[in-house]
Amino acid sequence: MKNVYFTITGMNYYFGSSFLKLGMKVKLRKEPDNAYDKEAIKVELKGLGTIGHVANSTRTVLGESRSAGRIYDSFKKKAKGRVLYVTDRGAVCELM
Repeated sequence: MKNVYFTITGMNYYFGSSFLKLGMKVKLRKEPDNAYDKEAIKVELKGLGTIGHVANSTRTVLGESRSAGRIYDSFKKKAKGRVLYVTDRGAVCELM
């Protein structure tokens, strides 16, 4: 299976991104009741809760990442990811 990448965005609305380390594991959870995006996927970290969302806009998806809409149907309710890069515009992760 080809590697699938996604971008965590909106972290400044939560805790920022300075605490993220390469290799850190994150949990993805579908958020079907999100009022702004029916394909929203929130990103959580154990002990902190929500730290951002999977980017779902051409303005927020970085590099070869897929949007939330493109990965939404690839898992049931939850999935895991691994942080690969952290930038000032978001974190690029690999879907596990």
